Amino acid sequence: MHILVLHGPNLNLFGRREPHIYGSVTLPQIDDRIRKLAAELGVEVTIVQSNHEGVLIDTFQQHIDTVQGAVINPGGFTQYSVALHDCIKAMPFPVMEVHLSNLHAREEWRRHSIIAPAAKGSVLGLGWRSYTAALRALVETLRDG
Repeated sequence: MHILVLHGPNLNLFGRREPHIYGSVTLPQIDDRIRKLAAELGVEVTIVQSNHEGVLIDTFQQHIDTVQGAVINPGGFTQYSVALHDCIKAMPFPVMEVHLSNLHAREEWRRHSIIAPAAKGSVLGLGWRSYTAALRALVETLRDG
């Protein structure tokens, strides 16, 4: 089983960007934890971070026939990217939306995700563990058929 993991804009700044909201764990540390869990679960992961909407969309499309599922933290595209929403809807595999912070406990404008209706599910508010919880849930869902 092969899972795609996508990190959206500014997430490369985890550990430096607003640590009181996102914590002190860096993106490379998160990626290491994802890879460790993937190995425990017996799945392969491809991990990509981009600050560019088109790169995220291109990555989904490039993997349309080679992965069985995906986890995405759309970052700042969460509230506004119709193109990313439409791309996720076009994928033949389930996609889990992830956020380190609880969007519902933040500013009003952050509380609506345009990505959520296209996703299989959303995991938020667990810090870096949102990624591992989403990966575990996705793999279990896929294995349950």
